[in-house]
Amino acid sequence: MLPVFPSTMLPTTSPQNGSLSARDAARHTAGAKRYKYLRRLLHFKAMDFEFAVWQMLYLFTSPQRVYRNFHYRKQTKDQWARDDPAFLVLLSIWLCVSTVGFGLVLDMGFVETLKLLLWVVFIDCIGVGLLISTLMWFITNKYLLKPPSKDYDVEWGYAFDVHLNAFYPLLVILHFLQLFFINHIVVINSDWFLGYFVGNSLWLTAISYYLYITFLGYNALPQLQNTVVLLYPFALLVLLYILSLSLGWNFTKGLCWFYKYRVQ
Repeated sequence: MLPVFPSTMLPTTSPQNGSLSARDAARHTAGAKRYKYLRRLLHFKAMDFEFAVWQMLYLFTSPQRVYRNFHYRKQTKDQWARDDPAFLVLLSIWLCVSTVGFGLVLDMGFVETLKLLLWVVFIDCIGVGLLISTLMWFITNKYLLKPPSKDYDVEWGYAFDVHLNAFYPLLVILHFLQLFFINHIVVINSDWFLGYFVGNSLWLTAISYYLYITFLGYNALPQLQNTVVLLYPFALLVLLYILSLSLGWNFTKGLCWFYKYRVQ
């Protein structure tokens, strides 16, 4: 189980003058944090993969516990974002394995599967992830910061971590669990109500996880207000789901067509 973290704030300032020393301040700059994070990518032995696995499990069962750890990191290391890239490494492995699975299920050759893998990793994961993280970082700092908290803005690295947390359940549901239905119910029998009901329900569940975990991530930050607005897209999501069932839309069939079109 994940450790139970104390509720009191641990000291992060100098006891003499209440401010960080010059040396400590240098360690807490964005550049220093980024350098430390990237450097640890080259040292697998320094990564805590066991804890990263626990985080992945709790993102499905109790994502609030994961964000409790982020709060504890802020207290002890004066940063919200992860300083250990183990979660990112495991997520990348999941992404590669599930994409290869998609290539097998869709009867793609080696070259086509390799093209799909490059598309998914560099465009869908990295490219879209950077775009969404930057957008959420801008929105939260521009519109959701409490007035007295202008000096305590949302870290971009934390916004990226929130995206990774929310992306993981979506990846497992749409890129792994869905594989077992593609050639049996969802796509081949696409004219059946059961087919697009199962497929679209998986999409509804995956995107709901993404929205909810994103909300929890920003709701955990004490300097933000009105984070409930991040739950408003749920109404549009449910409406789109009902509409898709009424009109017989099959989102999974569209995804498979899009993947095949990409590698042509």
